[in-house]
Amino acid sequence: MKRNQLNFFLTGLILFASYFQLFPQFKNIMVNNSTTFLPNEVTIAVNPTNTNYVAAGSNLNYFYMSSDGGQTWETYSMSSTLGVMGDPCVVYDAQGNLYYAHLSNPGSPGYWIDRIVVQRSTNYGIKWNDGIGVGFSPPVKNQDKEWLGVDMTNSIYKNNLYMAWTEFDKYNSAKQSDRTRILFSRSTNKGLIWSSPIKVSDNEGDCIDSDSTVEGAVPCTGPNGEVYLSWSGPQGIQFDKSLDGGVTFGKDVHVADLSAGWDFEIPGIYRCNGLPITACDISNSPYKGYIYINWTDQKDGDTDVYFAKSSDGGSTWSSSKKVNNDTVKRHQFFCWMCTDPITGIIYIIYYDRRDNADPNSVQTHVYLSRSTDGGETFNDYKISDSQFSPLNYIFFGDYINIAAFDGKIFPIWMRMDGQTMSVWTVPINDSEFVTAVDESESQIITRYELFQNYPNPFNPQTTIAYNLPVRSFVSLKIYDISGKEIASLVNKEQEPGTYYVDFNTQDFNLVSGVYVYKIFTEKYFEAKKMIVLK
Repeated sequence: MKRNQLNFFLTGLILFASYFQLFPQFKNIMVNNSTTFLPNEVTIAVNPTNTNYVAAGSNLNYFYMSSDGGQTWETYSMSSTLGVMGDPCVVYDAQGNLYYAHLSNPGSPGYWIDRIVVQRSTNYGIKWNDGIGVGFSPPVKNQDKEWLGVDMTNSIYKNNLYMAWTEFDKYNSAKQSDRTRILFSRSTNKGLIWSSPIKVSDNEGDCIDSDSTVEGAVPCTGPNGEVYLSWSGPQGIQFDKSLDGGVTFGKDVHVADLSAGWDFEIPGIYRCNGLPITACDISNSPYKGYIYINWTDQKDGDTDVYFAKSSDGGSTWSSSKKVNNDTVKRHQFFCWMCTDPITGIIYIIYYDRRDNADPNSVQTHVYLSRSTDGGETFNDYKISDSQFSPLNYIFFGDYINIAAFDGKIFPIWMRMDGQTMSVWTVPINDSEFVTAVDESESQIITRYELFQNYPNPFNPQTTIAYNLPVRSFVSLKIYDISGKEIASLVNKEQEPGTYYVDFNTQDFNLVSGVYVYKIFTEKYFEAKKMIVLK
């Protein structure tokens, strides 16, 4: 590359980096204090009786404890005679008791994932009981992908523990006779005794552990002690509820179709799912009793975060809406949602690649979307302080997590640097998000602006970005040096914000040379040059 071309390229790089820095940085804190293992599938919970105590876990058997609001962490290994084999889930009950659910591997006379195990600690995780096995059904059936819920309301079911999971007749079997179903169990005495499992899903799935398998049940409770859960499978996202504290369930309700199923490909990720998360507003907000379901899908060509809600106890559901507010075709994946039981604010965490000019880049940030109006609108925030690149031959896990209580939010995620994986969090006070909105908006919508494309020079693809301070009809076109129109990239009305448009020379058989891109609105016009090098 010639010196003047290199200077042009570096200028574009600097400009491109500047207009992506729209969000203030949050202080990231490493949770695990060892690099000798590859932790994944992270879970987190905050103690409602003392929010300085935060608990977390990760595969296969790790427990993390903080006594200073997530600022520092200690790492421990869980143990049980029933085995500790992954899919960790930690929750606190309303009295500050801590529970850790996981898969089993007891050895003879048991077998791998023959039951779900729930262990309890009454002193923040310093000591644990041996655990109670739930769902043991010999000689073959496998119990997988469990999650816990706790009734934190003042209902007659207060402090009940609920657990839902998938039962496989035989894990990974392709036989049509082997089926999966969603099972459910409850405990009314702080996890010491669990009820015999009952089947929740009206329809079963296969055992391949993919789109036609029923999976992903996450229970939550309503303000009057209702139990809600949803899952994915061959019928898309299904929902069911119990009005008697988990003793019985009703008929499944269809929530949404999945155009790409729940098992899909993400570049750089060993495997990825878009399984649903269920939450309910039990606060005294205007949206008390609203039920929310959050998942990811690839219906628009890339992976996006979606959301649906019900205001009538799950009888009917809104159409699905896209949560992430980016306007480029980049992947958002591995989402998790929670609602603050005190404020009712919704928080959704997910991995995000919107900051990459190259659509094929696997560099990944972590974003959080927040809604204060019952899911009608969301604001996005970048919460990771730097990107990372995963490796597709290293198992990255199946989920990340987030917890919130009374304005204190604790997201948790994994990142990979080289072949080392680590666990991170960023304790946030909700007021920090309000400040971030003010700062971001002041940078985004103050004026019209067309940015230098990046990379530049380029071959075959580049990204063009522009700002709109108000709703505008936008025309974005490419011309050759003689003024001949080559391509019309945008020709529509758009809301205020920052937009990114990809342009690929292979779509138009362009030769090397200088080209011009122009933006037109009712009140604004600007043109810039770009260079194609082949």
